[in-house]
This record gives sequence, C-alpha cells and structure tokens, in this order.
Amino acid sequence: MSFHKIKLAIYALFLTNWFGFKLKYIKDPLEKKRVRLEYAQKILAELNITVEVKNREKIPSKGQYLLLSNHRGIIDPLVVELALKETEIFGLWISKKELYNSPFFGVFVRNAGAILLDREKSQMGGFFADIKSAVNEGNSIFIFPEGTRNKSEKSLIDFKEGFRIIALKNKLPILPVFIRTHTNKALGMSLKTKEAEQTITIEIGDLIDYKEKANFEELYKTMFQIA
Repeated sequence: MSFHKIKLAIYALFLTNWFGFKLKYIKDPLEKKRVRLEYAQKILAELNITVEVKNREKIPSKGQYLLLSNHRGIIDPLVVELALKETEIFGLWISKKELYNSPFFGVFVRNAGAILLDREKSQMGGFFADIKSAVNEGNSIFIFPEGTRNKSEKSLIDFKEGFRIIALKNKLPILPVFIRTHTNKALGMSLKTKEAEQTITIEIGDLIDYKEKANFEELYKTMFQIA
C-alpha cells in the first residue's frame, strides 16, 4: 500500500469518526444536513473530486421524497449530499447491517441519519415502522434500489421491490437521480495518485408519482437513457 493511500485512509477514518460523534448530539434535521454536507465536502476535496449536477433545476427546494440512486461506490451518498446542497431536503439513508455495524463507518452512519435494514430478520415490520416514523417526523428517505453495490460491468443491476412499498405506504413522490460516473473507479484513481483531478457527474430526473404503475426500473432506464 502506498504512502498516499495510507495517509488518505487515516484521514478518512479520523474525519468519519469525528463527524460521527459530532452528529450524535445534533437533533435539528437542517443542522444535521449542514454537518453531513461539510463532511462530504472535506472527504471529496481530499480525494480531489468535484461534483457536477446535471438538470439541477429539477431538484425541489423542499419537501419529502423517496430518493432513488444507482450505487457503484462507497462515496455515492456523498455525491448525493452535494447534489442536494442548495435544498432543504433531509433524508435518512436505508443502511445494511454490515455498514451500520462497521468499525470504520458505523458511528457516522448511526448518528448521521440512517434506518437499519437487517435482511436476516424474518419479519420486516420493524423496518417499515421505522420508515413511517421518520416520514412522520418530516424526513425524506434515500435508498439504493439495486439493494447493493453494483460490481458488474452493467450500468445498472436489477431493482429490488422494497422501494415501491416504501413509496406507497408513505405516499412519497419519487425523486430519481443517476450517478453517471463510475464512482468506484473514480475513488480507485484518487487513491492511486494525489494528482488525479476528477469530476463525478450526477443527473437529476423528473419526479414520479408514488402511484405510478409502470415498471420503475424500465422508467428509470428510459429517463436516464441507460442501455
């Protein structure tokens, strides 16, 4: 492992846990959003990565939504945070147990605003109850509908159906976004050399009514012209 990669890993570990503990004592959603954004900006600046938002005008300034994003790298949530920078939209991320309990990300994830998805549990009632409670408190929900990181060469892998249930049960309009850049490869390049200057592009789609009966995956692909 190169010195550059070791230095970035130590810095990211320190920053992630420092912000994680800071977020523990913040209750106001907009203040929590501000701190999450500050964290995202610091990490991406250290990686020499900037974020370009296409169709920014399609982002609502406020309100509650079910935000759907594709997922190829661990920095994807940071990219979404940057895209929503100028809005009052605050969302809780659906987080898998592995990330929720991670020694690296766990403190941050638990305190920054997340809802635990434990697929090993036989009953999902508690999960949907947590989402209902979060929505009732005025929050949006952010989710990767693919259910896991896409490690294939495809632009998108199959959507899980859980997001549709969330939208219907909570009457949340769906805000689709598509991270056009392969974020895992971008992160790899940043870790390889500190001279790499990169731009990650995220595109904003049109709002979709939660009662929409069309195939969401096909709708998403058409909207973002994904082959």
